[in-house]
Amino acid sequence: MKTLVTILALGLFSTGLYAQSIDKATLIRGKAVYDTHCLACHQADGSGVQNLNPPLIKTKWVVGDKNTLIKVILKGLNEEIEVDGEMYNNVMPALDYITDKEIADVLTYVRNSFTNKASAITEAEVKAARSKIK
Repeated sequence: MKTLVTILALGLFSTGLYAQSIDKATLIRGKAVYDTHCLACHQADGSGVQNLNPPLIKTKWVVGDKNTLIKVILKGLNEEIEVDGEMYNNVMPALDYITDKEIADVLTYVRNSFTNKASAITEAEVKAARSKIK
């Protein structure tokens, strides 16, 4: 029994769920949003498409400043960027039509998937960023 508890605890730490107390339902909802809006360009494993769509794996764009990431989702991105030494200039469309909750869920999912480990993004943070953009 002690071994099972240890294995479960290690699994939770390795996924980042235990240490960050991210609700499993948030990650499930976030994955659904990712599968609908992000997967075609950024791929199922977050690896992106070389020289076209950047990876979402341990980049400053994903695990760095929350507001920068929220802004990319709300406004899109239409400029060349450097990610891990590679240049990308494919247009990222604005996803401002999805709800604040969906944006918070998908960004929390991305920040805690594909070997990423970062804090959750809340609906309130998205709402605040959205109000500054308008």
